[in-house]
Amino acid sequence: MNNLRRGVTVILLMVLSLINMQAQGTFYDFKVKTLGGADFDFADLKGKKVMVVNTASKCGLTGQYELLQDLWEKYGGDNFVIIGFPANNFMNQEPGTADEIAEFCQLNYGVSFPMMEKISVKGKDMHPLYKWLTQKDFNGVADSKVQWNFQKYLISAEGQLVKVIAPRTLPNDKEVIEWLEQ
Repeated sequence: MNNLRRGVTVILLMVLSLINMQAQGTFYDFKVKTLGGADFDFADLKGKKVMVVNTASKCGLTGQYELLQDLWEKYGGDNFVIIGFPANNFMNQEPGTADEIAEFCQLNYGVSFPMMEKISVKGKDMHPLYKWLTQKDFNGVADSKVQWNFQKYLISAEGQLVKVIAPRTLPNDKEVIEWLEQ
């Protein structure tokens, strides 16, 4: 009888866990605004690999914009999207307005991959997307902490968190390229 109870308890916990994960939503449930103020629906990303990266214009890692753009030009399109999220969470390194950020990205790096409105990637005002990216309870894979600007999150074509890439790891790192070419 005890084994039966344990079995039922385990099954019940598994079902509740699945219900809880579904209640948290999926990667494709998010909707945000672009730097230009247009709606951007993550449901449109179904079937594509995605790199989500928090960006900043006045950071020692800002030069990664160039590598992100190169990656976008080589792999971007039907199967891969880079989404940049300006964030001012680290030493006020993204103080600009949406227009200033867009101009900076275009003039200095020719950025043409989608750039979203400025958000918070940590703390009490953390954007819900970053809660999903950083909390296993939401993404079902791993907990992580946004360490600095230009941390990258790799999302599978099925909307699953695959890997967290450290800020100093370049966007064209071998690991990223191998993932893209799988």
